[in-house]
Amino acid sequence: MKSTEPKRLYQSVATQILALIRQGEFPPGERLPPERELALKLGVSRPSLREALIALEIGGQVEIRMGSGVYACEAAGSDGSAVGALGDSPSELMQARAVVEGSVVTLATARMSAAMLDRLRRTIDRMRRLSAAGKSPVEADRQFHMLIAEAAGNSVLSRYVAQLFDSRHDPIAAAMRGHTESAQTWTAAVHEHEAVLKALQAGDPIAAQTAMRAHLLASEERWISGALKQGTD
Repeated sequence: MKSTEPKRLYQSVATQILALIRQGEFPPGERLPPERELALKLGVSRPSLREALIALEIGGQVEIRMGSGVYACEAAGSDGSAVGALGDSPSELMQARAVVEGSVVTLATARMSAAMLDRLRRTIDRMRRLSAAGKSPVEADRQFHMLIAEAAGNSVLSRYVAQLFDSRHDPIAAAMRGHTESAQTWTAAVHEHEAVLKALQAGDPIAAQTAMRAHLLASEERWISGALKQGTD
């Protein structure tokens, strides 16, 4: 029985690009058009195009060369005319997190204790230390978000927060992060976590919601805008 799961937009865009490669419009070894031009040609947004190119990179149909651009690779066999699912759209995931966690943090504000604020502070400090040591702070990052969900006191919302966070390990999200994460982006994330903590310390749910949404939408921007800074403009 065939799956009825709807095709994600990046799959459709990647399939269009793959068709152009197979038709010879972008021969193997040739650089694809600049991002703006290709997005206009396909009638899609630049974030969707970037996700599609990352999906094709995972499949080996294109090569993303740092500082140079995106190049077509040798076309795969005729059975590879479509692009399979590699997880949810990273941009949609981050938008969903902003909605869900923006609400969660407002609930948490009213239930925040001094002990929980201290745990959040120590988690941010651990993120900072790991980043400074050249190590990934992703587990401390996850703990920060899960502590806020714990403080909100709703197990269903906690489960959603965990599921959405862990979707960063889906193939397309992981590949995109591989192009963008650095000590600099983690430093920005730490500062954004500090803003959330400051609002929680002040007991201001609106400020906490604003800070959380700003953090997650900034994370989306870092993922999407930084994913193809290889001369594709």
